[in-house]
Amino acid sequence: MTTHAIETIEQLEAYYPGIANISPATWGKETAKINDDYRRLIEACPFATVATEGPEGLDCSPRGDGPGFIRIIDQHTIALPDRRGNNRLDTLRNIVRTGRVALLLMIPGLNETVRINGRALVSVEPDLLESMAEQGKVPASAILVTIETMYFQCARAIIRSRLWQADAQVDPKTLPSAGQLVRSVMADFDSDSYDAVLPERQAKTLY
Repeated sequence: MTTHAIETIEQLEAYYPGIANISPATWGKETAKINDDYRRLIEACPFATVATEGPEGLDCSPRGDGPGFIRIIDQHTIALPDRRGNNRLDTLRNIVRTGRVALLLMIPGLNETVRINGRALVSVEPDLLESMAEQGKVPASAILVTIETMYFQCARAIIRSRLWQADAQVDPKTLPSAGQLVRSVMADFDSDSYDAVLPERQAKTLY
């Protein structure tokens, strides 16, 4: 297959002539400070993806909890609890090594998303972790992010995907289960037993 790859910035910009007419707001909307309006969005957010990089490559993982789970520390700093997961620690390993992070915040029903790029560290400060306890469970650590730039992403992708539309939801039974996905790469894996106990295990280990 011929890739017809674009290999230079000059070629890229030639294929996107619209960049000459970018609205001043496209670049001007960036900020490193959490103002009152961005505070409202962050406090309403129940779900975010966290992208990092490290020696083994890139990682992008989900983080979610009730609205307000992203803690605003000050006008330039936020914290995300690291609650129970699969213990691969891909995100945390990368943060410890490079300290670079990018977040995408999503709010159900809102077509705009929030993008945050910054520096991060893994904090085990006791008072911070205690303040993030849920159902009596303290997170193992927290991702502390110093915001370098933050801005909202326009709504087109969410509108095109119809992400929040009820009639666009897919019946999970029409897709491979978690156990089946494991078995797709581990032929002798007992997917039926795995799937049978998964809902109960997840319910007991959310926190």
